[in-house]
Amino acid sequence: MSDIRNMLVETANKILKDFCSKESIMEAEKGIWPVELWNVLEETGMTLAGISEEAGGVGGDAGDALSLLKIAGRYAAPIPLAETIIANWLLGASGKTVYTEAVTVGPVRMDDSLNFTKVSEGWVVFGELRDIPWARDVKEIVLFGKTEDGNTIVTSTLLENCQIRKGTNLAGEPRDEVILNNILIPNENVSINPPVSETDYWNLSTLTRVSMMAGALEKVLEISVDYANERSQFGRSIGKFQAVKQQLAVMAGEVAASSAAADSALAAFCRGTIVHEASMAKIQVGEAAALVTKIAHQVHGAMGFTDEHPLHLSTRRLWSWRDEYGTESHWAELLGESVLENGSETLWTMITSSFITEKIN
Repeated sequence: MSDIRNMLVETANKILKDFCSKESIMEAEKGIWPVELWNVLEETGMTLAGISEEAGGVGGDAGDALSLLKIAGRYAAPIPLAETIIANWLLGASGKTVYTEAVTVGPVRMDDSLNFTKVSEGWVVFGELRDIPWARDVKEIVLFGKTEDGNTIVTSTLLENCQIRKGTNLAGEPRDEVILNNILIPNENVSINPPVSETDYWNLSTLTRVSMMAGALEKVLEISVDYANERSQFGRSIGKFQAVKQQLAVMAGEVAASSAAADSALAAFCRGTIVHEASMAKIQVGEAAALVTKIAHQVHGAMGFTDEHPLHLSTRRLWSWRDEYGTESHWAELLGESVLENGSETLWTMITSSFITEKIN
C-alpha cells in the first residue's frame, strides 16, 4: 500500500467513524442530506482521490479511490462518494473539469442506454436511466454512452434539465429514474472517444460496489463476533458454542475471500491488465453477501431485525449493492461464455493469473 493510500485510509477512517453514526445514517435514509460529512470529505480532498493533480485532483490512482470506498462501505456512508469518484475519473480522463461537489453518474443498469444525436450547436441526448444514485440531491449527472456510429461519449448535464422520478433501494438510499428528453448539450461539454472504453467504465463502476461490499462484509463480521462474545446463554457467551463458532468461521472465510478478490481486481485495474477480475470479484462478494448476512442475522436472532440494532445498516446495503452494475448471475454468465469461447486449455491460466496468486508464487 502506497504512502498516500495509507494516509487517505487513516484519514477516512477517522472522518467516517465520527460522522457516520447510526443516527446520522437513519436521518439520511429519511431524506436529510449529510451536509457536514460531505463538507469534511470535500475539504480534505477525499472526493478528488485517484484524480491526477493536472486534472484538478489530489493525485493517486484508482486503487486509492477504491480503498476509500471500502471504508465508506464499512461505515455505510450515506453519500454519493462512489458516483463522484466514477464521474471525476471519466471527466479527468476526458480532459474535462472535475467536481469537488457531489455529482452522480449513469447508466447504472447495463441494459439502459442513451441516444446521442449530433446537431450544429452540440449534441441532443434522449433516454431514461434507472436507479441513478442521489439524483434528487445533486446538481449534475455525468453521462457515459455511445453515439449512433459507435463512438464513445462522455458528457454532463444539469439535473434541473431532466425529469426525476424518485425511488429508493432496500437500504433507503435514493435510486431515482432520470429522464432526459431531447436535452441539448453544448460541444464544449462533450468528449468523443476519450481514452476510456465501455469495458473500463463497467469495470470501474463494478469495482466501486465490490469495494463497498467488501467493507460492509467486514463490518457485519465484526458486529457478529462482538455480539456472540457479549450475548450470554446458559451461563456462557454464545460465541463459545461449537455451532456458533462454526458459523462465524464460515463468515470469516467468505469475508477473507471477498477482500482478496477485491484486492486482486483493484490491482489488476490499476495495472491496466484487468480482464476477468472484476467479474470474479463481483460474483464472490455477491455470493458472500447472501451467506454472510444470513448467518449474521441467525447469530443475532430477533435482535438483528430491530431498528435499534446497527446490523441492518450493513446487511440492507449488501442486499442492495449486489444488484448494481450487474448481479453475480450476470457476471457469471459472461465469465462462463468467455471460458467456453476460449476453450478449456486457457482456463488454468485465467485462474492463476490473478495478482494474489502471482504474489504468493
